[in-house]
This record gives sequence, structure tokens and C-alpha cells, in this order.
Amino acid sequence: MGLVLNLFVQTIVWFGFMGVIIFVAAGTTDYTGGWLYLGVMVVLSVVFGLQMMRVDPGLLKERLKPPVQKDQPLADKLILIPILLLIFGGMAFMAADAARWRWSAMPSSVQWAGCGLLLASLLFIYWIMRTNSFAAPVVKIQKDRGQAVITTGPYAIVRHPMYFGTLFYIAGTSLVLGSWWGLAAIPIIAVLFGIRIGIEEKTLRTGLEGYDAYARRVRQRLIPFIW
Repeated sequence: MGLVLNLFVQTIVWFGFMGVIIFVAAGTTDYTGGWLYLGVMVVLSVVFGLQMMRVDPGLLKERLKPPVQKDQPLADKLILIPILLLIFGGMAFMAADAARWRWSAMPSSVQWAGCGLLLASLLFIYWIMRTNSFAAPVVKIQKDRGQAVITTGPYAIVRHPMYFGTLFYIAGTSLVLGSWWGLAAIPIIAVLFGIRIGIEEKTLRTGLEGYDAYARRVRQRLIPFIW
């Protein structure tokens, strides 16, 4: 019951905070894109969270931990600051662009297509978590949970599929919120992900047995067939 309560409390707090950012930036609550985005995210977060509680409560417990933790390298804590600022700042910019400044004129059909992209990205991320029970939100070796190298599913294509899926999540968010300009955040955050991947790779290579051999087999880190 404690895990259930934690899931619902964090869902309310997290998306309540995101809602404040979106509607304050938009300057109005009469913003269909904002409500559509929050509705999709709340429903899917609860559904996926409850499913994860049933099949992998250990991972759900890890995912509900804060973004700054004791065993996390200092470099990872530092790189998370610009990543989080860009994500939340970008969300505010998207809402202001679409509803306050009205720079972007986006057809509703594209926004609904964005919902499809958002759903696809979240299903992909859920597949990652079902494949990798050690997909924690921070860089660390989970010795207490017997962490091992995962080589199946999306990990057979790229070494860090969570970041790859997140890029599509950001694209879907921009479209649902109705902002063409929001798509400009994708290459910037891809560069920040590349920096964080370097930090994560160093930790995994030094602390996780078998990771070097896996990295030799799967060459791409973020984008299939490219890098």
C-alpha cells in the first residue's frame, strides 16, 4: 500500500507542477493542447505505474526515487540540472508559443498525431523498463538488486534506448502542446543526453561486469545506425 500511495502522490504532485508551468506560461486555462497533454500523461502514468507495480515493484520503487541520490556520481547530478531546466523550460516555451504568443499555427490533426507519437514513445519506454529491471532514473550500479548487463529487446540495437525514446517523447509533447518551435529543443537535449551517456558509460564500464563486451557488440549508443 505504501508503494501505491507513493505512486499516486507523486503523480498528483508531478503533473500538478507541470500543469502550473503549462498554464501560467500559456496565460490562460482555455488551452486545449495543455489539457490534452496532461490528460494523456496522467492516464498513461497511472496505468503503466499500476502495471509495473504488479510485474516489477522493485523497478517502480527505483523510478519513484528522487533525481539526486547518494550513490550517484557528482557529474550526473550536475548534468541533470541543465537537462531538467531544458525540459521544464522548454515545456513553458511550448505553451507560451502556442497559447500566449501564437507564433505556431498548428492544425488540430497534427496535435492528434502528436498524441499518437506521445503514446508510441511511452509504450517504447515501457518496453525498455519491462526489458531492463535496472532502468533507474539516475546513474548508479544497483549492487543491492544484483544488476546485470541487459542485451535483449531494444538493448540489442542501442546501448541507451531510454534516451532515444525520450527524444520522441519531447517531439510528441511539442506537437500535442501545439508548438512547432518546441521541436528545436530536440537537438539541444540530444547533445546533453550524449554528455550524460559518457558519464553513464564510465560508471558501467568500471562497475558492471560484462559491459565492455556488450559495448563491443552493440556499437551505437543513442541513435540506431548513426551513433
